[in-house]
Amino acid sequence: MAFNVQAELRATGDLGLIIEREAGSALIIDTTEHKQLARIDKLGDLSHASVVFSRDQRFAYIFGRDGGLSKIDLLQDKLDKRIVQAGNSIGGAISQDGTLIAVSNYTPGGVKIFSADTLELVADIPAEYADGKLSKVVGLVDAPDQRFVFSLFDAGEIWTVDMSTPKKPKIEKFKNVGKFPYDGLITSDGRFYIAGLFGESGLSLLDLWEPEKGIKRILPDYVKPDEQLPVYKMPHLEGWAVADDYIFVPAIGKNEVLVIDKQSWKLVKAIPVAGQPVFVMARPDGRQVWVNFATPENNKLQVIDVKTLNLQSTLTPGHAVLHMEFTPRGENVWVAVRDDDQVLVYDTHTLKEIAHLPAQKPNGVFFTSRANKIGF
Repeated sequence: MAFNVQAELRATGDLGLIIEREAGSALIIDTTEHKQLARIDKLGDLSHASVVFSRDQRFAYIFGRDGGLSKIDLLQDKLDKRIVQAGNSIGGAISQDGTLIAVSNYTPGGVKIFSADTLELVADIPAEYADGKLSKVVGLVDAPDQRFVFSLFDAGEIWTVDMSTPKKPKIEKFKNVGKFPYDGLITSDGRFYIAGLFGESGLSLLDLWEPEKGIKRILPDYVKPDEQLPVYKMPHLEGWAVADDYIFVPAIGKNEVLVIDKQSWKLVKAIPVAGQPVFVMARPDGRQVWVNFATPENNKLQVIDVKTLNLQSTLTPGHAVLHMEFTPRGENVWVAVRDDDQVLVYDTHTLKEIAHLPAQKPNGVFFTSRANKIGF
């Protein structure tokens, strides 16, 4: 007797991953049904994990702090392949055409680029400076025209790598960008790369349409040395907010969110917030900006009204709010609350909790809609 066995259909656009920090595992989730579909174990040290997705949204690539690079099959609920490519890794990116995965490394300092299909090494780019020293690499993003852009923390440099011909990477180096660039971001159109500076006030801007103009320093005087508070957790720029005519970024060592005019690159306003901001993220329609904080205020979320540039609301989801992720059209935001072992889902219009999922020390939420965004 013949049987017609058909697997349950699953739409990739409705999927996501929740990173379980302590367990070294990831939950595959359905973002509409608000439910867990599977758990993938044995993924190594995920204490600073980040995720990118293949352009067809079937595969997730997880970058672990232990140098692990894991490829997850979201349709078959399995680990497709895992390699350990370095001693200490801080993140990664996927190329414009989806064929290459780049990983930024602290140890040894540099960037390694792999085939997205097989995870075989394509290029190894040591972050060499000052007669052979190796710098930690941070702020790695994808850019148009098969490029990657990243910052060298120790060297104070920004590099671009053109991978149009994978066997012959073309590297361009921009030096003296400022002291200790700690993270980087790229605008959603892929034009501007901005590195935050930990060692001095301000940010460094590179126009990828006109790289020959070099680095432009912006907001060089927004904080004086005697005004800076102790930094309890480095802010992240990856999730920066572009809304209306403004860019919203976390201030370093100050309890403020900085509002920058994206035409003049001048400060419009510094919005006082509950603590030192970590992620400053815009709802997809740009109407709201959501902010979480370093300890001791990491039990809070604050919502900024972009129309008025004022605080709209303060929420207290729980202990250690580490990450947020909006659904593609922004009707919901998912919030990882590490010390309460759960992820909460809020309606962004009413600001009411509508669902929660149990998770073991969650520290990151990532949806497959990132596959269609530059810099994510």
